[in-house]
Amino acid sequence: MSSHVISTSRCDRLGGCLVIGSLRGHVIHQGTSEIVIDVQGVGYRVVASPSTVATLVAEQGEVVVSIHTHVREDAFVLYGFSNSSEREVFEILLGTHGVGPSLALSILGTMGAAGVVTGVRTGDSSAFEAVSGVGKKTAARLVLELQDSLAAHAAGDDHGLSLPSPESEDRADVSAALAELGYSNDEIRRAMAAVDGSEPIEQALRLALRELSRA
Repeated sequence: MSSHVISTSRCDRLGGCLVIGSLRGHVIHQGTSEIVIDVQGVGYRVVASPSTVATLVAEQGEVVVSIHTHVREDAFVLYGFSNSSEREVFEILLGTHGVGPSLALSILGTMGAAGVVTGVRTGDSSAFEAVSGVGKKTAARLVLELQDSLAAHAAGDDHGLSLPSPESEDRADVSAALAELGYSNDEIRRAMAAVDGSEPIEQALRLALRELSRA
């Protein structure tokens, strides 16, 4: 399948324009919180959480990245996600008072899309306090505002959010941990082949490290 960019031209009040909805290509550069994707010879710089970066670089061959295009007078930034549900949660977070792209990405990177939705639905503001820069009062306000936002989103979507399973998010966390430890993309791919996703995250990390120790 050829590399491609999916584009539309609708913009919204949050500074988000669906100029680019997704990218399909190869990761040619990675940083802690960004990747560059080669799409038919054009390199697109995409900002993403460390766990998303680790997930994408661990994949072999082409990757598909769900994109939120954020446009301001002084910037045009692509935010990348491993699936469309993560992007939807990111965009819901952006609609919350006082939440910009950096904080929204930090919340997603810390909690995961499923964690955000679960925390909001159960009223667990303490889960948001684990995010750097989010205090007790802010966490409580986020939960309150997001309850309305998620309800409105669900009412306007017959299918609702198709969230990634906890197992898939655990795999992303293990990949991110291995990347933080300095393992290469090839090593991470090999290690993750030994993890089926059903194990607790601590056990999955031990299995991955055991696989790497066999080299």
